[in-house]
Amino acid sequence: MRLSDLAGKELIDVRSGTRIGLLGSADLYIDEESGSIDSIVITQGGFSFGKKKEHTVIPWAAIHKIGPDMILLDSSQEARYGSVAFGTRD
Repeated sequence: MRLSDLAGKELIDVRSGTRIGLLGSADLYIDEESGSIDSIVITQGGFSFGKKKEHTVIPWAAIHKIGPDMILLDSSQEARYGSVAFGTRD
């Protein structure tokens, strides 16, 4: 699967069954030492004047399954929210 294949998939919380939203633009963080995926970063917001982009960092361990139309994840895993500078994270 390619990273671009993730766009448009629905994010569903497996614990509550609730729809979190559609995955649009995303990046992956790779652990340089192990070569494994550390987390997926979802970008929200736009280029509007005075508006910061918001990034949601979801630990890869929180993702249970990636299917053809949706991604099942466990929101009880600690997802981190907030502004993150490009190329870095909190």
